[in-house]
Amino acid sequence: MNSFLELCRERRSYRKYTDADVSKEQLDRILQCALMSPSGKRLNPWEFYVCRDREVIRGLSDCRSMGTTMLQTAPVAIAVALDAEKTDTWQADGAIAALNLQLAATDEGLGSCWCHILDRDNAEERVREALGIPERLRVLCLITIGHKGEERKMYDLEKLPYEKLKVKLI
Repeated sequence: MNSFLELCRERRSYRKYTDADVSKEQLDRILQCALMSPSGKRLNPWEFYVCRDREVIRGLSDCRSMGTTMLQTAPVAIAVALDAEKTDTWQADGAIAALNLQLAATDEGLGSCWCHILDRDNAEERVREALGIPERLRVLCLITIGHKGEERKMYDLEKLPYEKLKVKLI
């Protein structure tokens, strides 16, 4: 990537992946980026449960009533689980870590997608059971990662919702 702006333009949600595996080296670099994620008071309330078993990942696609198509073809799924007792910023800390995973995947030339788990149907229990996540942790989301099985255009800078920017001059 040429710049952080270009990286952000390229990061899109991919719900279809090819059959190609993600290399160990790529996954290692992506996970290192997750471990560098900022967190409140540097408490690092997150733990990352990495699954490369395609059968298990496909089985998770029915953990919610909808919004799980990315789990049908993903070669990697990473559960972002957090210790809610450690800090009151656990959800924000988890969201930041999940985004680091996605940006790192994009930087590796891979696609990714966020699958929200927390407070969706009975998804948290299903994911916890399938991936062996202890009860003490809350499961915020699954991040799927793989080689892109669909084409997505980069964000068009001219079409961004600039009306959402509220700038007050001092």
